[in-house]
Amino acid sequence: MKTTLKAPKPRNPLVAPAHFRRAGSHRPREAALRQESRRTLRRELDQLSRLKPRV
Repeated sequence: MKTTLKAPKPRNPLVAPAHFRRAGSHRPREAALRQESRRTLRRELDQLSRLKPRV
């Protein structure tokens, strides 16, 4: 009697790249939010320093 093996079902080629891209939430990461707040603060401080007359 001859034994036959079934070939496994082919994998979805789009799944692996999605995992590498960290697919999921569309929110910015915490580090990005902190960085943006630092940039905003620096921008505001620079504007205030330009407005003050130097003595």
